[in-house]
Amino acid sequence: MEKAEFHESDLQKDPLPGSSKPPSVRIPAYNNDSSLSSSTQPQSEAERSPISTNPNPRVTIRSERSLRNTLPPSTRSSTLLGERPPPLTILQCLKAIIFSTWLNVLLVFVPLGIVADQVGWSPIIVFIFNFIAIVPLAKLLGFATEEISLRLGENLGALLNASFGNAVELILSIIALKEGKIDVVQASLLGSVLSNLLLVLGCCFVAGGFKFSSQKFNQTAAQTSASLLSLSCLSLLIPAAFASTAKSTEQTSGIQHLSQGSAIVLLIVYILFLYFQLKTHTHLYSNSNEEEQEEPTLPLWLGVVMLLIITVIVAFCSEYLVGAIDPLASSWNVSRTFIGLILLPIVGNAAEHVTAVSVAMKNKMDLAIGVAVGSSMQIALFVTPLMVIIGWIISEPMTLFFNTFETCVLFVTVLIVNYLIQDGESNWLEGVMLISTYIIIAIAVFYYPVADVVSGTA
Repeated sequence: MEKAEFHESDLQKDPLPGSSKPPSVRIPAYNNDSSLSSSTQPQSEAERSPISTNPNPRVTIRSERSLRNTLPPSTRSSTLLGERPPPLTILQCLKAIIFSTWLNVLLVFVPLGIVADQVGWSPIIVFIFNFIAIVPLAKLLGFATEEISLRLGENLGALLNASFGNAVELILSIIALKEGKIDVVQASLLGSVLSNLLLVLGCCFVAGGFKFSSQKFNQTAAQTSASLLSLSCLSLLIPAAFASTAKSTEQTSGIQHLSQGSAIVLLIVYILFLYFQLKTHTHLYSNSNEEEQEEPTLPLWLGVVMLLIITVIVAFCSEYLVGAIDPLASSWNVSRTFIGLILLPIVGNAAEHVTAVSVAMKNKMDLAIGVAVGSSMQIALFVTPLMVIIGWIISEPMTLFFNTFETCVLFVTVLIVNYLIQDGESNWLEGVMLISTYIIIAIAVFYYPVADVVSGTA
């Protein structure tokens, strides 16, 4: 604010108290712009110019009420004072959990799925009820993981997200592996990769492409994830080539040892990738469009309790779901490979599908690609080799040897995705290409003559 200048020529004798003679001292007055100016001093050329030459431009200060209106209701009073918002009560926390997503309306199928198995309803009903029940549970599992991550800090939180990002697929695979359904485990893991790369990523490109003609994303980060997917694809191609050339007496033991060694290498690569992402190259994965940092809603203890409870419920629902696969395959006359490759991935990817599409429509393609491609890479580099190690521990012959059809499908998928994201730009037509590829693969899997374990026919 500029100081008013008083000149000797402006000063005269002060009037007596009560005199009607106005003072001759010109008192600066405030104008509408809250700046001091003399009422009679002629304006200079700079003042008449429409362009401001003031080196200290005027700063508009909002009222406290307008600042409060820009803040969330729960943090208006405390944020203005620089304090953390007051902790929520248990009732408020439960309300936040219930209204965290619209998918929670499907939680009614959780008790229905459990009752259906215990009472002995039709296996088809058991499969459908538990299939639907796992969808909101997967979303709540992600919500609990995110809440705990916000409490643990950036590094530990990112590590927790990386470990529990595909917890549903991990639980389903462990239960199926424990029951000896190795073909279902392999098909579900491969199907999760295909679903994320083709269906989820394709829907992101289509949803964002119809709203924006073209969307850009971090080309280097996307190419890094795609390159690691190529490594995981190579780990499946080598056992397939090994099986086609090895003698029958050497085939089983050789592939088993090859898979175990490859699994250890892939797990080491995944750990190194986490170090790459969280330590040495964090700038590649920082979202420039990211909004203000989120504040945790739940206390740490409640987030941990919620994570444990939902994990147990998912385990029960997954066990009932896996147990109904064989009767369902016989009733619907479909192979277990189709159920594992096409149907089961929908359970674990439904929540991610909704999240990825919603952020793509907000033009946050780095986040959308991180959800789709990052989840696929986590399954390929972490969950799949971990299943081989767990099978090794519990004496189940889980290997990285997939049949020729499944290996070719994965190779083509990774090739297409690498080609489409190499320019760092997407549009809706590329999304249509990815979705079309997924539909063609689904049709081929439905009619592919896979050996049926239930009936013993091909």
